[in-house]
Amino acid sequence: MKKLLFSVFTVCLSHFAFSQTFMQGVGINVVLQTSAGSSADPVGAIMYSPRVNFMETGNTSFSVGIPLSFGISGTYNSQNYVNNTLGLMLDVPLMFNYNYGAGSTKEAEDKFGFFAGVGFGYHTNQYTATDESGYDYTVKMAGFGPVGNAGARMGVGHGSHNLELRFSYMKTLDLSKSNIMGFGFLFNF
Repeated sequence: MKKLLFSVFTVCLSHFAFSQTFMQGVGINVVLQTSAGSSADPVGAIMYSPRVNFMETGNTSFSVGIPLSFGISGTYNSQNYVNNTLGLMLDVPLMFNYNYGAGSTKEAEDKFGFFAGVGFGYHTNQYTATDESGYDYTVKMAGFGPVGNAGARMGVGHGSHNLELRFSYMKTLDLSKSNIMGFGFLFNF
């Protein structure tokens, strides 16, 4: 009987203490990957950023989200197919963020806000590297690593609509030890 009462109490408390609000945004992201012996070519990407606020107050929240970026990297030459280096870029971090002000909750009426957080992500891309003799070759990279992000939001219109400017940094734990930086601009609705 004590276990049943404790379970009911815990469920009721978690229902009132933890909210679960789904929020999302779309936009663009410029991803820059650098590693030893490689060129640092920026990749333009489409970004979809869903998140769930699991704890909210009036104008703050804690959230878990996946700001997913997808793009096409490399070059294409219709006259010389040997030099084509087109490839897919995918960036999938799982982020835990603290949100304040605009965009932190659906009820927040602030015009400005910010967020910051940490997480762990997966990144894959191909990039051009140069060997000791100066020969360029294409390398496919895929790795996991810790991620940090931060950004600012500006409320537009009414409700929870806002514009978001974000920066992210990831250090992969694979052999390339790549640094992946992202600069994004989103519309959250």
